[in-house]
Amino acid sequence: MRKIVLAVLGVLLVTVPAMARIVPFPPGFKTQSVETNGTKLYVRVGGKGPAVVLLHGFADTGDMWGAAAAALAKDHTVIVPDLRGMGLSAHPEAGYTKKNQAVDIAGVMDALKIDKADLVTHDIGNMVGYALAAQYPKRITKWVIIDAPLPGIGDWEKIKQSPLLWHFNFRGPDMERLGIGRERIYLDRFYNDFAAHPERITEATRDHYARLYALPGAMHSSFAQFAAFDQDAIDNRAFLAGHGKLPMPVLALGGEKSFGVRMAEIMRAGAVDVKGGVVPDSGHWIMDENPTATVALVRAFLEARP
Repeated sequence: MRKIVLAVLGVLLVTVPAMARIVPFPPGFKTQSVETNGTKLYVRVGGKGPAVVLLHGFADTGDMWGAAAAALAKDHTVIVPDLRGMGLSAHPEAGYTKKNQAVDIAGVMDALKIDKADLVTHDIGNMVGYALAAQYPKRITKWVIIDAPLPGIGDWEKIKQSPLLWHFNFRGPDMERLGIGRERIYLDRFYNDFAAHPERITEATRDHYARLYALPGAMHSSFAQFAAFDQDAIDNRAFLAGHGKLPMPVLALGGEKSFGVRMAEIMRAGAVDVKGGVVPDSGHWIMDENPTATVALVRAFLEARP
């Protein structure tokens, strides 16, 4: 596996990514609203073969995975939900602990009659992914976790003290009032500060997500994702203490100009079989800054034999 990843990186280090855009899902993909765990999630499904679930994070929606879905659908059944309260999913008032959102995703798998799946996650999707794998370890066969830490796992307490992460505590009625009609301004802060190449996140991409985050209840739901972090840390420590480290193979990817090799260090605190990798020439926004490298690394790991 190490040789495969190194070979892929050797090619991709000299690759100059095209300007990012919202890549549409292939024509064969269907969308549906799936009732699960007391809410409704907007879900895209396409392809044929072993299942893989792709989970997005904040400032994105499932739309971020268009290029990955197109590549994986050649030999996988690809399931891409919008998380609770984000994108075109419902925006309930509560339920934003990642332990509860993992139940949302397990319900989507049940509705689609998917018993087991590989998992690919980014940002807050990582946190939902950990809770999913911890509660349903027999249902997750492999996991690719990309560029964001896990509450309560590894050096979380140190990470969350970074001044860059002030938004973890930016919430409440007054903050929501300040943000109304200024969603694009707020999101730009994340695209600009956490990217190695902000210019690769196009105006069209930024406008696309700003429109989705301006939907009624969307920013309230987003703030609720961060407000749940303290409880997420408690839940994750309980998972680890009660059931031990995750058993499935994990590929921990960090953007070269973001978490980088630290992602593997973080995940070794929570899983027994962890391989590390770096998305070259990229900050946090891997599918915007270097989608070619990201997709190649994901495919190499999912296709590798034990």
